[in-house]
Amino acid sequence: MKRSEINAALREMERMIADYRISLPPFCHFTPEQWREIGHEYDEIRDCMLGWDITDYGLGKFDEIGFSLITIRNGNRAMPEKYPKVYAEKLLYLKENQYSPNHFHWYKTEDIINRGGGNVLIRVYNSLPDEEIDYHSDVTVHTDGRTYTVPAGTRIRLTPGESIHIQQRLYHDFTVEPGTGAVLLGEVSQCNDDNTDNRFNPPVGRFPKIEEDEPPYRLLCGEYPPAK
Repeated sequence: MKRSEINAALREMERMIADYRISLPPFCHFTPEQWREIGHEYDEIRDCMLGWDITDYGLGKFDEIGFSLITIRNGNRAMPEKYPKVYAEKLLYLKENQYSPNHFHWYKTEDIINRGGGNVLIRVYNSLPDEEIDYHSDVTVHTDGRTYTVPAGTRIRLTPGESIHIQQRLYHDFTVEPGTGAVLLGEVSQCNDDNTDNRFNPPVGRFPKIEEDEPPYRLLCGEYPPAK
């Protein structure tokens, strides 16, 4: 993924966040130059991978297969004494014609909330004991206090304000309902670990390989330099 694509995606997500009058924490606005001077007082951001996360899943087709995210708060299961938070919060941005691939989490449960914009479609499947997709069994769905059952592969439609609870080992992917516009999502979950807690099916990467064709506008969550 080109750095220019990442920069454009960052600015696009920032604009939608501003349009919906959501204020981000200060560290989301730090420049690469500021990060070179920042000390250990911000180790939590480095160690818990807070901040911006733009991905094309290593496929090089961001406008077709990609996601823009910000991790606002998070714990760290590998360092629970230093970072005792047991929860995480994210904002996510998905454009029309963009797809976030099918996956589940071994550890994390999460609520995905449509915070504004268009309608998001979240397709759900159970997983089998060998972790493959169960294309046959009905799926129990939890949305805003309602529990019901749908056939495998059903796309759950979330309009602004609606949410879905994603259980451990429940396969899910994301698209936008055509004609409704880009979507700003919220995520509330247990601790997030994108290095070890995603089971993609079929397999894809989680973070982009970056081609540096212009200077970075913001650093991504895996790019922070060591503390000064």
